[in-house]
Amino acid sequence: MQPLTRDDLLSLEQYARERSAWRERIIAHKKPRTLQVGPNTTWCFEDRATIHYQVQEMLRAERTFEQGGIEEELGAYNPLIPDGSNWKVTFMIEYPDPTERAAALSRLKGVEDRCWVAVGRLPRVYAIADEDLERENAEKTSAVHFLRFELTGEMKSELRKGAVLALGIDHPAYSHALEPVPEASAASLLADLD
Repeated sequence: MQPLTRDDLLSLEQYARERSAWRERIIAHKKPRTLQVGPNTTWCFEDRATIHYQVQEMLRAERTFEQGGIEEELGAYNPLIPDGSNWKVTFMIEYPDPTERAAALSRLKGVEDRCWVAVGRLPRVYAIADEDLERENAEKTSAVHFLRFELTGEMKSELRKGAVLALGIDHPAYSHALEPVPEASAASLLADLD
């Protein structure tokens, strides 16, 4: 997928006029790309459309219209677009109760490195986590991480042939898998691969 450029973006005025329609489209687009792995984690598989929407929303929220600010947003968000050989995921740890969340984030240190995808009987591929900055400290992990899964040529080929896609987490304090990934989700993710 190609990175976003200034030419891909709408002006603040045009985006304000079209925002409702964009929002409806992106909600429908994200539905098969947003997957629960166990009761307390959500994986949002990003692509050019989801990142385009996010950039437009950030520019709107910050009232950014100058070239330097636009380029800064593009520089921050373009790395979250998959390049045809990988998947990029926003990984969220979700506990509604603040006390329970604090305890869980302490228990789940390192969970971002224990996230995996698997294709058929091929070996699991584990996430490369948080390349932008460290999101964990001595006491706890973060509630949001950014993951990259690098797929082999064999994995991509097997997916095209209809192999089962699975994903999961094998952390000692949180071990859950989604197998198989629903068909509509797998088809959407397959479209990210060249």
